[in-house]
Amino acid sequence: MEDAGREGTRLMPRRDPLEDLAPLIRRVYSYVAYRIGDGPDAQDVTSATIERALRGRATYDPARGAPVAWILGIARTCLAEAMTRRETPVGELPDAASRGDLEEESVRRLSLAAALATLDEREQELIALRYGADLTAKRIGEVLGLQTNAVEVALHRALGRLRDRLEGVEKETPAEPAVSKALGVDV
Repeated sequence: MEDAGREGTRLMPRRDPLEDLAPLIRRVYSYVAYRIGDGPDAQDVTSATIERALRGRATYDPARGAPVAWILGIARTCLAEAMTRRETPVGELPDAASRGDLEEESVRRLSLAAALATLDEREQELIALRYGADLTAKRIGEVLGLQTNAVEVALHRALGRLRDRLEGVEKETPAEPAVSKALGVDV
């Protein structure tokens, strides 16, 4: 019989990080689609991510973060590899039309893509993790190996730059009021 003092140091069985796979797949796809657009390319990167996660599930360490942070780290690697193979620019938008006023939606998406393309890679990554993968600052910190407050500050600055660039585009073309509408959230 184990004594109560040793109970806290007992090793817990490793939890399968892919035990609830459906929400992880949605998060990965959302993140990837936010970076390269919806469609077959995003599906391919998502599939490659899930395949690597399945093969490497034994490498998951719960002490280093939640399963979503682990799998998005894998997704970042797969995305980087896909982007080096990709012939079309990252800022290019998919051809699929959305509901609503097509012209207004097209202008909004083009304005957002143009503004995002002017940000540096780190800022684009932060915004994609926050709004594409819908991660909190804490989870983004786990993915990127940063402190939560550093993520919050960097994300705030990136959104400020994005807002400034969108407002600059707005002055040139009377399209949309800046970042909150472009991202579909209040900033």
